Amino acid sequence: MREKFFNQNHGLLLQQLVSHNGDIGERMTITFKDLEKATNNFDKARVIGGGGHGVVFKGIIDLKVVAIKKSKIIVEREINEFINEVAILSQVNHRNVVKLLGCCLETEVPLLVYEFISNGTLYQHLHVEGPVSIPWVDRIRIALEVSRALSYLHSAASMPIFHRDIKSSNILLDDSLTAKVSDFGTSRYILIDQTGVTTEVQGTRGYLDPMYYYTGRLTDKSDVFSFGVLLIELLTRKQPFVYRSRHGDNLVSHFRKLLAIGNLVGIIDPQVMEEEDGEVQEVATLATMCTKLKGEDRPTMREVEIILESILVKKKQVPYIGTRRHGESDETPIHSMSIEMANNPTDRRHAMEGANSSEISRQYTMEEEILLSGSYPR
Repeated sequence: MREKFFNQNHGLLLQQLVSHNGDIGERMTITFKDLEKATNNFDKARVIGGGGHGVVFKGIIDLKVVAIKKSKIIVEREINEFINEVAILSQVNHRNVVKLLGCCLETEVPLLVYEFISNGTLYQHLHVEGPVSIPWVDRIRIALEVSRALSYLHSAASMPIFHRDIKSSNILLDDSLTAKVSDFGTSRYILIDQTGVTTEVQGTRGYLDPMYYYTGRLTDKSDVFSFGVLLIELLTRKQPFVYRSRHGDNLVSHFRKLLAIGNLVGIIDPQVMEEEDGEVQEVATLATMCTKLKGEDRPTMREVEIILESILVKKKQVPYIGTRRHGESDETPIHSMSIEMANNPTDRRHAMEGANSSEISRQYTMEEEILLSGSYPR
């Protein structure tokens, strides 16, 4: 029966991955017996979360606390997404991407084992009751860390990876509020010579790139759009998938209109207004660049990373600079190039190209208004 499930759950694909990278073989294969022991036979008291792709248990393996994800629904698509996540995360090594420790394919439903991230999701921290949430400087730093992870996935990993579901509930935070991008069940590899790929649309309402939704054409700029929505969420503490203005606009459309007329005060989180030191306009401008209707008009994640670094450098709040390249470990020396670029006015000007006030305040076309204001489902 275990052999049957192993084959059903694409164990042969995993074996192929192992044959190309022996290190994966040593750390990836975990028995079901070990997982039962780790979770006290999958005790409901050990459940720590869940989402569209599974339920998550807290467990202990070899005296190490881990998170174990188990699919909710036994369908081929769910299993394919789990295997997709194994294939992608086994190739990724970045301090701001959640680390995959192993998997078990011996059961009808595949199980994935991750490092345990102790402090919940960015969504949980942002959308608490009361006027005070994460400090503004930490919000910018978290945005920078997410941008570094996406920049790495898009351009520095062995093969470009598009996440497809960037949102605050997929950003985990550790005890020091360091961001870890998670949930790669819907992510896609893109061949080096491809600029994009036509796929079944995946994502979450409110964060989803409207051009990707209407065309099915996935590019790196689809993640850029979702990241721009995340920036707006960090600025406003509004929930993108439920927010509607008095006139029926969604969060992105309403935010862009307010920025165009210079009236952001009514929508920016009051805590941010108290704590900021002139950065709100820069971050808001960046968010509108990322959420432009046409993907080619949006910056790359590397350009976004440079802009956010420049903002934090000015605040003297950049504890770590540099993006890890494929194959680098957490001990790899810090790169200095990002500091130079962040401090270099020419590089910053190129990164901000197209973000002048006249561009931002131009009138919307009817097409833009319809697409950005529209309500499209998950």
